[in-house]
Amino acid sequence: MTIIGWLVLGLLAGAVAKILLPGRDPGGLIGTTLIGIVGAFIGGWISSRWLDRPIDTDFYDGATWAAAIGGSLVLLIIYRLLFGHSRSR
Repeated sequence: MTIIGWLVLGLLAGAVAKILLPGRDPGGLIGTTLIGIVGAFIGGWISSRWLDRPIDTDFYDGATWAAAIGGSLVLLIIYRLLFGHSRSR
């Protein structure tokens, strides 16, 4: 999969992570989108590095999507823990 494919996958994974973890994010739409992209890269790296599950080159592979969404969820949770209360409500 190319870099463009990972970016598109990250955008979609960020949207899915936002749906699974609704609520107010400190970064808004742009922050959540960036978290999705970075989460997709991190999820793919963790999957291939430590889980001994290389990410397939197919965009429609379920393991690729699970790794991207999982990475986005973890990153979104960490982001909310670190920066969630820095904004006045």
